Formats: sequence, structure tokens, C-alpha cells
Amino acid sequence: MRVHLPKRAGRVGLLAMASAGMLLLGACSSADDRSIRRLAQPVGATDRTDSMHDLWMGSWLAAVIIGVLVWGLIGYACLKFRRRRDDEIPVQTRYNLPIEILYTVAPVIVVLVLFYFTVVTQNEVLAEANESGPPDHTVTVVGQQWSWTFNYDEDEALDGSTTVYDVGTPADRPTLVLPVNESVDIQLRSPDVIHSFWVPAFLFKLDVVPGRDNHFGFTPTRTGTFVGRCAELCGTYHSRMLFDVRIVSAEEYASHLRRLQQLGNVGQNLGGSEVNQQNGLQNEVQDNDQSTGASE
Repeated sequence: MRVHLPKRAGRVGLLAMASAGMLLLGACSSADDRSIRRLAQPVGATDRTDSMHDLWMGSWLAAVIIGVLVWGLIGYACLKFRRRRDDEIPVQTRYNLPIEILYTVAPVIVVLVLFYFTVVTQNEVLAEANESGPPDHTVTVVGQQWSWTFNYDEDEALDGSTTVYDVGTPADRPTLVLPVNESVDIQLRSPDVIHSFWVPAFLFKLDVVPGRDNHFGFTPTRTGTFVGRCAELCGTYHSRMLFDVRIVSAEEYASHLRRLQQLGNVGQNLGGSEVNQQNGLQNEVQDNDQSTGASE
């Protein structure tokens, strides 16, 4: 039994859906509109983000083209070869060699093309911070349960031989300060378990693995404050392992390092056996948890 709706009802329904869609689009702010155009990817803050964004958009373009093609062929087959009479038996085809070759070879080609562009992008992203020489700044980032320590290694903003650090706790998130338009090499260390250093505005994250010296480089391209977090489940307070990244002028960066030096935060603070019971890396009792920190 079929239910036939009046044509007017169909037109009214179509008009209602169109109106709702226009209202939703009209409610979008400029930030929402920019996010939609970038397919929810944030605006990059380093010189490495353009290539990653291009890979992101290219992958979506490939997915849309393949999706339209596949769903179009499915729709065509459903309409073209639909059953027209109750006593009709469609032609029984056991195999079709050209079609089988096509749907075997085509996905392999797609995967190889995506793999190629992924490798090219990866090589660009993981290239040295300054290919013509050492980076302008080196920061050793320590991820420990459950916060971060930032060591500014022998930075020229001081005297070129003094290392200062900033350390946080789950209750007091630390801030990584970086100078704009100057190359930075990030060295990642962990004294306990695997963490993951992730700043969404960098469009990049890298695991922090105990015993493995992971590192990556980039040049910050715009000032601002950005959120960072651990992206690897690392224990009870993983969700509180947050930090901020503040990209500032070279003068503000040097001033920040001098302030850390005045506070006595001098030397490299790596956690674990190197903790020396320094503030923020001592064993702590968090809330009602009776477990201890990484330096035990």
C-alpha cells in the first residue's frame, strides 16, 4: 500500500528544509565560516602548517570524488537494473573480469598516490628547523605525569651558555614561550611513560617516548596564545596534562627568559633521576590519589 502525498505538501517540506539550511548558514560567525572552509582545521601558526593543510584538503577532495563516483554507480545500477515485473528474473552474471580488475587496481592506485603525497609532506614537516645551520633556539620539552617542563637550552637571548626552565603542575598549567619568525628545535623527553606533544594550531603532534630522542623543528609565523595538551593516554590525570604556547616578539621572549633566571630556574630539568626534588617535579599527591610522581 503506497501513501501519496499532495504535491503542495512536498513543496512546503522542501521550502522548510531550505529555510532551515539558510538560517543555519546565516547563524555562522566569521570564525565558523573560516573553520568550515578549512574543514574544521585550525589556522596554522608555523611555517610547516601549509603543507599539512594542503594534504588535509587534498585527501578530502580525493575522498569526495571517489565517494561521488561510487555512490553514483550504485545509484545508476539500482535504477538501471531495478526489477520491473514480479515474474522477471535478472540476468545472472557469474563474473566480469574487467570490472574485477578495475576494483582491484583502482584502490591500489589511490592508496599509492595518497602514500606518495603523505611521504612528501612528512619529509617537509620533519625537515631541520634551519637547513642552513643550527636553529636559533632549542627547547627541551619534558612530559612527565602529569604536566610539562620547558627547558630553554643555552639560549642566545641570555648569554648563550645558560639554560633556564619553566615547569607546571596539573593545577597550574605551564606556558611555552617562543619567538616569532625565529627557528626553533623542540627536543622531546619523558622520564616515565609515553606522552604526546600536541598543539592543534601547529597541525602536528609527536610522541614523547622514554629512552627515545624525538625532535622536530619549525618557525612560528604569527603571534598569539595557543592551547597544547598531551594526546596519549598516560595515566589517571592525563586529561589535566595541559599547557599553553605563547608566541611573542624576540624582545618579550628574552624578557621571559631573564625572568626565569631571576626566579632561580637555572639548569636543565629533565625529571626522573635528574629531578633533584625541584618544584613541580617532586612527588605529589593529587586530589585523593595516593600514588606518587615519576621521580619515585
